[in-house]
Amino acid sequence: MFFVTSWPERARNLADTVLFPEADSVDFDGQIPDSHFESLAAEGFYGLASGVGESPEMDEIPDIIELLCGGCLATAFTWMQHNGVVMSMSNTSNAALKSVYLDAMIDGSIKAGVAFAGAIPRPPKLFARRTDTGYVLDGSAPFVSGWGIVDVLQVSARDEFDDSIVHSLMAATEGDGVTVERLDLIAADASNTVRMRFENVRVPDSRVVSVVTDDQFQAGQIYGSWINGCMAMGIARRAITQMTELGLDTTAYSAVHTELRGRFDNALAGGDDMSRVRADASEFAVRAAAALVAGTGSSAIVGRGTAERLVREAAFTLVAAGRPAIRTALIDALSSSHEQGR
Repeated sequence: MFFVTSWPERARNLADTVLFPEADSVDFDGQIPDSHFESLAAEGFYGLASGVGESPEMDEIPDIIELLCGGCLATAFTWMQHNGVVMSMSNTSNAALKSVYLDAMIDGSIKAGVAFAGAIPRPPKLFARRTDTGYVLDGSAPFVSGWGIVDVLQVSARDEFDDSIVHSLMAATEGDGVTVERLDLIAADASNTVRMRFENVRVPDSRVVSVVTDDQFQAGQIYGSWINGCMAMGIARRAITQMTELGLDTTAYSAVHTELRGRFDNALAGGDDMSRVRADASEFAVRAAAALVAGTGSSAIVGRGTAERLVREAAFTLVAAGRPAIRTALIDALSSSHEQGR
């Protein structure tokens, strides 16, 4: 009997035997089977970022996330955000909060998501106001995935007085000043993404995970961008795999994928511009998915199928988890591609 041991092997097995065979159905039906998340939990993927027990090597993480994103983007996109909360909870100084939630997050019995996009823009969309016993949140978090799937959310808001970022843990439910609006996405719609609005929402100190400076918050965004780039790389990787199965020569595409992975790692170390690499990865995913459509032929534009889905998912990465600098680099990259083709 063959036992899957390494983290990338586990991810590949899960992607190929559980996620990818159902990916077109998930996309069409707009619902992720509970069994997807149960399988991720059973293989230990909910505790991936905890540092507890067996942990992947740093250079294994991109492989893991790319493989899962190439299996089913909606599932992986929802799961990825859980691990951001696990990392925060592993490092929180709020021992009481940690004791209640961390172990359950690691085994997947409590699932978590994030609502941080309201703290990023200038001016921010979600403000935190300090009180004697905690904070009051007002504003909106424009892009929150996993609604109805996750149990809790790490909500990030910017302190309106000192510009710090307040991370707090809240139940993923409406009421007490929280309302949501469902968003229809071009791809990964089964991630159940909503816009959250906060009106005079009180968060006691007992629910505060951490308070960090803006510099600390921005430094964390570099690592987050490295992780989020795996979405485009995973979609491109799946497109390459599908083209290979069609008998197409994918040597050039595989070489670009390898080059981009090296550039991502270099950017994380400060040797390349992360925004530019993120842009180039999404542009590459679009090209790889388009090549799969061309290689598949007319059946790719009839009904719904893998090639058509990957095109929409590649387009999704052009904007999802984006930043102004990435948008500028993307427009430049797409324009450069056009000029080179003339």
